Amino acid sequence: MTMRKPRGFTLIELLVVIAIIALLLAILMPALQRVKKQAQGVVCQNNLKQVGTAAFMYADEYEQFVPRGLAGGTGKAWFQLFMPLLSQKPINNDYRSVDIYRCPSYPDKEQTVCYVVNGWEFDNENDMTGNEILLPSKLSECTQPAYTIFLTDNEDGPWRHIVTKAADPGHNRCDVWTPGHLPSSDSEDVTNGRRVARARHRNGSNCLFLDWHVDWMDAEDITIDFWRFEK
Repeated sequence: MTMRKPRGFTLIELLVVIAIIALLLAILMPALQRVKKQAQGVVCQNNLKQVGTAAFMYADEYEQFVPRGLAGGTGKAWFQLFMPLLSQKPINNDYRSVDIYRCPSYPDKEQTVCYVVNGWEFDNENDMTGNEILLPSKLSECTQPAYTIFLTDNEDGPWRHIVTKAADPGHNRCDVWTPGHLPSSDSEDVTNGRRVARARHRNGSNCLFLDWHVDWMDAEDITIDFWRFEK
């Protein structure tokens, strides 16, 4: 009896298999990307919930006051004040060991402060400009906490500072206090340009509200009224 040599794949068969694998990858990749983005959104929302817990504990210690804006390098930013209340700690004031302030969808992975705080004060309900508030505010001053944003996603871009340590340039620009900071703004000015992410998660941002719930908002819906303590 003669032994038959095992038959290998022909070049055409290999090309067909490669073509099928490439087709399957082309079909699956968009779905995998969507799943990845959804997972990143869930991590971001969980981070905001943990910061919300820290803010609640901070208010409990300081007679129901919460920190707001910061300008000119005076005082401390909100993320510095909440740091002692978080489970993660910085090393020598380096925040790169603190993941709670990081949104995994932020493009520049060096950024450690991926959220901006409500530092906006208004004279009355008809005031459409407002101004920056530097002093803390009492939670009882907020008339509709479930509809008032406290923290939301920080915009990325060359006009936005990358903060890795407590005193890095831009640590005092992690607040929102003018219409130019809203996602509807096209301004890229360092001081008055957009600070709220326009499309961090889908076409909007995750937001922590002053009743401490977290929700996603479409960028078009993040208007001035969601920043007013008194509505």
